Amino acid sequence: MSSYDVAIIGAGISGSAIARELSKYELNTVVIEAEDDVASGTTKANTAIVHAGYDAVPGSWKARMNLVGSRMYEMLCADLDVPYHRTGTLVVALERDQAPLLEELRERGEVNGVEGLELLDKGRLLEMEPNINPEALGALYASTGAYTCPWEMSIALMENAVENGTELLLGEKVLDIEEEGGHFGLVLKDRTIRSKYVVNAAGLSADKVASMVGDPGFRIAPRRGEYWLFDKNTEGLVTRPVFTAPTPLSKGVVITPTADGNIMAGPNAENIDDPSDVSTTQQGLDKVWNDAVKLVPSLPRRSAITNFAGLRAAASPQADFVIGPMQGHFGFFNTAGIESPGLTAAPAIAAALTGMLKDAGLALEKKRSWKPKRKGLVHFAGLSRQEQDRLVMEDHRYGHVICRCETVTEAEIIEALRRPVPCRTMDGLKRRTRLGAGRCQSGFCSPRALGIVARELGVTVDSISKNGDGSFYVTGLLDGAEGGGLDD
Repeated sequence: MSSYDVAIIGAGISGSAIARELSKYELNTVVIEAEDDVASGTTKANTAIVHAGYDAVPGSWKARMNLVGSRMYEMLCADLDVPYHRTGTLVVALERDQAPLLEELRERGEVNGVEGLELLDKGRLLEMEPNINPEALGALYASTGAYTCPWEMSIALMENAVENGTELLLGEKVLDIEEEGGHFGLVLKDRTIRSKYVVNAAGLSADKVASMVGDPGFRIAPRRGEYWLFDKNTEGLVTRPVFTAPTPLSKGVVITPTADGNIMAGPNAENIDDPSDVSTTQQGLDKVWNDAVKLVPSLPRRSAITNFAGLRAAASPQADFVIGPMQGHFGFFNTAGIESPGLTAAPAIAAALTGMLKDAGLALEKKRSWKPKRKGLVHFAGLSRQEQDRLVMEDHRYGHVICRCETVTEAEIIEALRRPVPCRTMDGLKRRTRLGAGRCQSGFCSPRALGIVARELGVTVDSISKNGDGSFYVTGLLDGAEGGGLDD
């Protein structure tokens, strides 16, 4: 039976950040992820904002972790070669009854310790963002706000953790947890592993995982948010994340640039029962659209290239992050209810949780060989013509463009498949390279890409899935006798 010092359940942004933080120490750590890739839950459908921290209730975990995490992000992104754009963020008042909310948010942000908050009048707002509704009354500007790429951050954190000795088990669901003599037995499909400490970072399943040990004291209520994604011909329509005034359920609809040059609008907020329901709805998308065009009237609907939905893991009754040891079960720690601002807070949560593990008796001896930096994938489309020419001369596969919309080359696909964190699905490849993320949404490139993936992984094309769980592109192969041969 394999034994570990720490077992982390879940490889979203929280689990990945914790894994990277623990990889600094001489520990035997394993991460167990039920899906076939990291960042496959809440993290993959995220607005990507690094929040300044003015929104959370003062004194809450959200407020404290948001502030600390926001201050960590720029250096962390530099170390991990992840995009980071500190543009500041805006919350816009479109109606008179929303104007007092801006002052409330500013005051709350100052209590939370946020610097660089400023109330703008209409003239200053329209100077900064000319495409905002000219009827807007003003805005709250948070100069420390930024945006990044959520799944790229999660992948980078986990790659760095693996490079520093962390073990990663993908496609392994924890079926049960047994407490036994100061250790936990984590029951997987075909084996049981032992660990002295367990960190529950299971996202939407965190309450179910915790209930394997005892009464968790919280419940995860899935909250669905739907989005519009626009083509790159909208780049520059807004130059920073721009929010509508917040509601009791959400920070408001935001129109934001993405790290890849698109514009995105969303989300709405709808409490649902099914923690796997990421379907989009006409009602939800219409709500997002109507709010978005009130904010930016020139938003072009014809430039929308896809819609999608994600789920946030809201904890009740706390309405806050749940971080810390589970009462009565020594060695078991929860990081649950990590909804917004979870992306921003993740590195701070990782540091706080590591401190809690130390207080509980985990020996933390610093690893002399720890490597803080990780080099990201080459993104051919973002290089200068001279850099592109140099790469093509060094490796002709950089001259073989597979995805025309995003200019993704064969060499990039191959590199993505050979990284420290295994890439087994086409969605995983999309998150790493942007293959299929453009205007045609993989309509042209997927057949060629499937062939490359099959060749590089040594598998047949009918075994390659979109996102795991039976989502295969090809359901059967024809041979010559069935009419599929070259002689027919």
